[in-house]
Amino acid sequence: MPGTDFVVAIPARYAASRLPGKPLRLLGGEPLVLHVARRALEAGAREAWVATDDARIAEALADSGVRIAMTSPDHASGTDRLAECAAIAGWSDDTVVVNLQGDEPFAPAEGIRAVAEALVDSAAPMSTLAAPIEDVETLFDPNAVKLVRAGNGDALYFSRAPIPWPRDAFARDRGTLPSGGHWLRHIGIYGYRAGFLPRFAAMPPATLERIESLEQLRVLEAGHRIAVRLSPAPFPPGVDTPEDLDRAERHLAALRAGG
Repeated sequence: MPGTDFVVAIPARYAASRLPGKPLRLLGGEPLVLHVARRALEAGAREAWVATDDARIAEALADSGVRIAMTSPDHASGTDRLAECAAIAGWSDDTVVVNLQGDEPFAPAEGIRAVAEALVDSAAPMSTLAAPIEDVETLFDPNAVKLVRAGNGDALYFSRAPIPWPRDAFARDRGTLPSGGHWLRHIGIYGYRAGFLPRFAAMPPATLERIESLEQLRVLEAGHRIAVRLSPAPFPPGVDTPEDLDRAERHLAALRAGG
């Protein structure tokens, strides 16, 4: 949608249990977080901000064209950090903010734009993306978050369990994915109205969120809408481990070689 005006905020915490110092790990000779910020700008974001609690990350992004929000080291979640970033940036309440994770160096520009467009088109306070599930292993994988939508495209529920459950088909065979295309995997990119961020951050953790360990369920349980759009392009896996970083290095080399 030409003309969609949005900003991107990238939470970047130095401490990461599986990959310490992750935002500054080098990919193609440059910090991982810089690759992510470039994807945001390439997608057409008016501004790209990195919300961090570590001066080393700010220093690594100097002269990159990316703006820095130095946020508290005490935030419990990326949403809390994003809310403080919105306050530092001075965005108006209706500003469309895309939350792009700092470990997504290959996030497609079309997908970043799509989550912003979904927010604008729906008038919901929050939006996200999904992709069809194409194999039964993904459906049963608790690390792959599933979701179901209402007829208007809003999220009804997110779960680590296989939803919806095809009762009759799985009574016969759980080893293959039934036909019908009803299954969606959640993609962890979000759009928000800036004015909703402090409200979200102020909500106490909800029962469903605690059960599933999914923060977005806090929003649904509080009665707010989350608009969901199918991603127009695949999102390659993010970088969480040293093995992921090696894979990303090979992928980047192939891209640069035109492969």
